[in-house]
Amino acid sequence: MSQALYRKWRPARFDDVIGQEHVTRTLQNSVAADRLGHAYLFCGPRGTGKTTSARLLAKAVNCLHEDLAERPCNECTVCQSIGNGRFLDLIEIDAASNTGVDDIRELRDKINFSPTEGRFKVYIIDEVHMLSTAAFNALLKTLEEPPPHVKFVLATTEEHKVPVTIKSRCQQFNFRLLNQEEIMQRLSWLADKEAFTIEPEALQMIARQGAGSLRDAESLLDQLVVGKDDVITAERTQMVLGTASNESVGKLTDAWLNRDGAGGLALIHEALASGTDPRQFCRQMVTYLRELLLLQAAGEALPLEATPEQRQEMAAQAQRAPRQGLIEAIKRFNEAALIAAGSWQPQLPLEMAFIELLPETSLPAVAATGVPATTTSKSKAKPASQPAKKKAEPVETAVPPIPEPPPPEVEAEPQSEPAKPAAAKAAKATAKPLAVREVQAVWADLVAQAGQKIKNLPALLNMGKPLAAEGRTLVIGFDYPLFKDKFDNLAGAAPLVGDILTELLGQDTAVRGVVTSEYTVPVQPDDFRALAEELGGTVSEE
Repeated sequence: MSQALYRKWRPARFDDVIGQEHVTRTLQNSVAADRLGHAYLFCGPRGTGKTTSARLLAKAVNCLHEDLAERPCNECTVCQSIGNGRFLDLIEIDAASNTGVDDIRELRDKINFSPTEGRFKVYIIDEVHMLSTAAFNALLKTLEEPPPHVKFVLATTEEHKVPVTIKSRCQQFNFRLLNQEEIMQRLSWLADKEAFTIEPEALQMIARQGAGSLRDAESLLDQLVVGKDDVITAERTQMVLGTASNESVGKLTDAWLNRDGAGGLALIHEALASGTDPRQFCRQMVTYLRELLLLQAAGEALPLEATPEQRQEMAAQAQRAPRQGLIEAIKRFNEAALIAAGSWQPQLPLEMAFIELLPETSLPAVAATGVPATTTSKSKAKPASQPAKKKAEPVETAVPPIPEPPPPEVEAEPQSEPAKPAAAKAAKATAKPLAVREVQAVWADLVAQAGQKIKNLPALLNMGKPLAAEGRTLVIGFDYPLFKDKFDNLAGAAPLVGDILTELLGQDTAVRGVVTSEYTVPVQPDDFRALAEELGGTVSEE
């Protein structure tokens, strides 16, 4: 029966444990000097060798080799029995599923029995922080003064949850995360043992994805291996792991620094279409931007796991990026990476993180002077905006100033109405209520024209949809309050969308944004009149 790589090649000696020399050397010296403690506490992240070291310690204290310095020998019956999982005096307890005080009382009752095969009974309690308070209290006395034939090894990934009273009764060892080079060396060794080939770039991807956990990296490698003499390519690794290429990460950073919203979003969508996982892309951005921040702070003295060309490119980006901007970008992408998967739009957090880092783009200067640059048809419909050269006439009120959100056009009509011709007044009086389906028919044109004026606006409009109509005011619904606030605060966005709709539909139209889940469509008498007209009937005022 086949085994997972991390189980098949689990270290059999202390010297085989990677990256934890400060722990294994101390344990070896204790075994060689025959000065072993009665209780140990192993703390550290997952996949760093805590349980492996605990089993090696159990093997060493029961090994039959005459030379203490050679224990464990992996040749005696005890070592082989432990390696095969048949040693009765090694008891492993999962505290995550045995959390109660009754479980500890049962352990306390059995602990007095002498070992069956070896010199010591070794209890390994994994994830010990999961024990209840009562269970910890029941363990205290036994842990402080266990029988001479008993050794305890407690392992935890959350040291802060272990009571101080437990820590004070144990020898504590802290395991560290492995660096990328150490993981790559171990994976190369596994590839040689299993007789398959792995490209250097693929090896680097797997090691980086492991994020300091050797077991995670070995499990990812196991996922990629097909059989002996297999060749693991960078392309296959990227596809299986859902990672973006280093080039994509660097280019998205360039798009942010260049304030290129369209190019950045296109790059994101291209990467996702090729199979990149959005959350993984966010994690890669966090790692890359963190390296830029550290490079900016430490300069050339910072050791980076990158080629000379990549390092040169990163150094140039670090010089261009503002420090506070880098910190903010790291926070944004980190928050996006932590959002739980399963959304009906999984790319949304990634897109939001990128869009929020872009500066708000104002309307072009020609639009801010009082003559909107959408088309000339609107200026014909509203002659009041033509005499812009006369200093006495405040024509700027036709298009509200950018810094402050303008009032809807329907409220501003009385100011400009005296300058409108009679035909415009008649058209306004006979204006039909806005229908959502009218807007849906021109929505694509609206988004395209909006992008010509405000670069970030198309992406924001695509996060919403025409939800309802209130007279001649279009209500745009956004699924998240963040997008609604972004739309409201984007200078000139609402007036611009209203102007474009006015041109496309031929009648004055205003716009406002709402959160879809918080909006209730009001029932207006005009709704019944419009419905009656469509059906060929009439509705009385009553």
